[in-house]
Amino acid sequence: MALRFALYPGCAAKGATPELYQSTMAIVGRLGIEVVELAASSCCGAGVVTEAEPDVALALNARNFAQAEQLGLDVMTICGTCQGVMGAANKRLKTEPGLLDRINRLLEPEGIAYRGTVQVKHLLWIVVREIGLRQLGAQVVTSLQGLRIAPFYGCYILRPSWDLGVDDPENPASLEQVIRALGGEAVAYAGRTKCCGFPIILEKEAVAMAMAGANMKDAKEQGADCMVTPCPLCHMSLDIYQDRAGQAVNTALDLPILHLPQLLGLAMGISSKELGLARHLIPVDSIVRRIEASVHHS
Repeated sequence: MALRFALYPGCAAKGATPELYQSTMAIVGRLGIEVVELAASSCCGAGVVTEAEPDVALALNARNFAQAEQLGLDVMTICGTCQGVMGAANKRLKTEPGLLDRINRLLEPEGIAYRGTVQVKHLLWIVVREIGLRQLGAQVVTSLQGLRIAPFYGCYILRPSWDLGVDDPENPASLEQVIRALGGEAVAYAGRTKCCGFPIILEKEAVAMAMAGANMKDAKEQGADCMVTPCPLCHMSLDIYQDRAGQAVNTALDLPILHLPQLLGLAMGISSKELGLARHLIPVDSIVRRIEASVHHS
């Protein structure tokens, strides 16, 4: 029986990184996931609204959760930042006395209310926990054997860890487990759980570039052929700003950055075009060629 979720695409997957949405839609059916997109959803607030208007941010999220609740479905996110922000909001709404009633009063004009029955689950958690690594391995058409892949978690997907308790925020393992299930080799490096710099990119670009650059340089020095991230904001820092990040650490990085569903899709034998790989600023061709070459030799 298919797993059903209310898909919350978030802003980035419908804006700056549409290849994330495209690749997600290319893989969900093969994974046995059925999605109902929350077409009337709004931004999660991504920390910005939370700082300025905390109750507005909670109301935005409660409104999104209420839409999923009406469908009788949990929320599936494809953005690590959305996962962190929504997970924290949901935890507060469910546990803080009187908060849900107060926020629901803000939603009254729309005629909706959130009862607190929904969980927010990132695609990464769904793959590891609900589909399972054995089932994922069964979907592999093209093994990623010989490919050294650096997992980049970013900050938000691991914190707050107390809502789902899926991974250890200090020493997570889920991305490594997925990489190995696809036949690849997970690269161990210090930067995998560090910040990509995106949250401060507009205020302190030099600091953000140095952070992103240090993480990628670290991965390259440990032999990474490419990097995978479950967060499109991390993807922007690592792909769009990679040239500047490389200059900040005096290194020519040339490190392809993959969205999680693109990595899954490549192992499932889905074409580069269907996965939107041409949209990346740092070309992914070298990785695709290596995967194709290994198929022809095997």
